[in-house]
Amino acid sequence: MDLRSALTRATERLAQEPVGPPRMAAETLLMHVLGCERAYLHAHSERELSAEEGARYDAVVTERASGKPLQYITGHQEFRGLDFKVSPAVLIPRPETEHLVEEALERLHKSGLTRPRIVDVGTGSGCVILALASELKDAELHATEISAEALSVASQNAEHLGLSGHVQFHQADLLACFTENSTFDLVVSNPPYVGLDERDKVQREVREHEPHVAVFAGEHGFDIYRRLIPEAARVLRPGGWLLMEIGYSISGPVEELLIGWEDVHFVPDLQGIPRVVVVKKPA
Repeated sequence: MDLRSALTRATERLAQEPVGPPRMAAETLLMHVLGCERAYLHAHSERELSAEEGARYDAVVTERASGKPLQYITGHQEFRGLDFKVSPAVLIPRPETEHLVEEALERLHKSGLTRPRIVDVGTGSGCVILALASELKDAELHATEISAEALSVASQNAEHLGLSGHVQFHQADLLACFTENSTFDLVVSNPPYVGLDERDKVQREVREHEPHVAVFAGEHGFDIYRRLIPEAARVLRPGGWLLMEIGYSISGPVEELLIGWEDVHFVPDLQGIPRVVVVKKPA
């Protein structure tokens, strides 16, 4: 079977399932199997697949048809122009989370600190802290993660991106590994924020394939914020910043948890939905 026919058959198969744009998925999976770029598929549409390539392609198309995310099949996801390895042990990096990185960089730029001390809480794949590391060569960077499997993925990404010497990874629950107080300039986090009461509203791919510990946080989605906010207050220096990604429906409850902090404001995503909350520890 040639590439054109294989793509047509895969597209038709994926079109029968609720798994997103079928042609894009069919092409991405064939690129993965062949180890090529999209242009190659179109320039060599008459090339015949070997029996082994055909079998592998059928297998990954079947995986995608079952609802398994493309990123877990290919093992990769782009984030802020960087290539991250991903597995079912970590949340798939999303474009919305880039707002968190952008806000962190803006705070640091305005602060004028020459060697800021930063910690990313619940690092997962490491996308946030490693995106920061790629731009902050003189910063002291830390990342915590409770899952040993996720921490392994983050460490692999640091090595893959040539940043393994720039970030110190810690297996810990939130900020429990830091016994000293008032030493960080910035705490950033993309915590789990979906409530179990919203489980049925979550996409099937997320609900069935992404790690629940990285998605759900108690009945209403506030559990991690209740714990993280006071822990961040402990490790931040006076005037230090806490930045957290939030869910679309919880800005009000999170704001209540931030009573006593200064300069509380919410940053919207491209759809105008509050996506990042930025607050300063009182000086």
